[in-house]
Amino acid sequence: MLGPQVWSSVRQGLSRSLFRNVRGWASGEGKKVDIAGIYPPVTTPFTATAEVDYGKLEENLHKLGTFPFRGFVVQGSNGEFPFLTSSERLEVVSRVRQAMPKNKLLLAGSGCESTQATVEMTVSMAQVGADVAMVVTPCYYRGRMSSAALIHHYTKVADLSPIPVVLYSVPANTGLDLPVDAVVTLSQHPNIVGMKDSGGDVTRIGLIVHKTRKQDFQVLAGSAGFLMASYALGAVGGVCALANVLGAQVCQLERLCLTGQWEDAQKLQHRLIEPNTAVTRRFGIPGLKKMMEWFGYYGGPCRAPLQELSPAEEEALRMDFTSNGWL
Repeated sequence: MLGPQVWSSVRQGLSRSLFRNVRGWASGEGKKVDIAGIYPPVTTPFTATAEVDYGKLEENLHKLGTFPFRGFVVQGSNGEFPFLTSSERLEVVSRVRQAMPKNKLLLAGSGCESTQATVEMTVSMAQVGADVAMVVTPCYYRGRMSSAALIHHYTKVADLSPIPVVLYSVPANTGLDLPVDAVVTLSQHPNIVGMKDSGGDVTRIGLIVHKTRKQDFQVLAGSAGFLMASYALGAVGGVCALANVLGAQVCQLERLCLTGQWEDAQKLQHRLIEPNTAVTRRFGIPGLKKMMEWFGYYGGPCRAPLQELSPAEEEALRMDFTSNGWL
């Protein structure tokens, strides 16, 4: 976490001018960093004794680095960030930064429940190499997380963050959708560059793209299952769990969409829907880690209370990939 002197400076509200041009935030022309592209949300490998396995993390990154990803997301939902200590979260970011190609963007999940803790974590992650902070909605008191509360939270974080901020809405995990009106207001902030929307409502994604079209604001789909639809409605990329095992195919879908080859894109999208659902909604992180093992990566165990798949679940997972020709 932050040292006393650093946190004291943050709390005093450091001049925004100090933060400009840090790893591509606002340029002299006012252009925000471009986050367009595909990102795998990197899993956190653990040993049999539930310690973070940094060696396996680096091995996975070297393999993933062979695909034309725009960058990597760490400490998202697939990184099991709620189960890591603060020091582990920062060490993971540091190790990923060291292992990944320097021309790739590193998006790091820095969200915490309080605004103060989120600012602290965001500044700390910037110090260890994150290029962009991806900030999940605080949700423990979701009944009081009105648009006003969320606008206040994200504005304070963005004001004090030395790196650009991406909003992160994942209602399946938080029970909270970041309201469209809040997104529209926050899109006007000079240090908020975009949003990852994992809700799967393409109508909502299209509406957000439409209502923020006058801002320098980009939307990333939060899953490969609705990637094509999101591109068709104006999204610029995706953070896709499936890219951890079918990286080439997800990048191919991106290329087909960007070049207007919609018929071929539709065929590929159809083949990706069931496998994507399997590693996101049906079997979650244990399913994703099992699939990674089948595709030559290190998956390994999850941290408790997450449990490994049962034999029946593993067979069902395999069938979702086999029936679509991926195994």
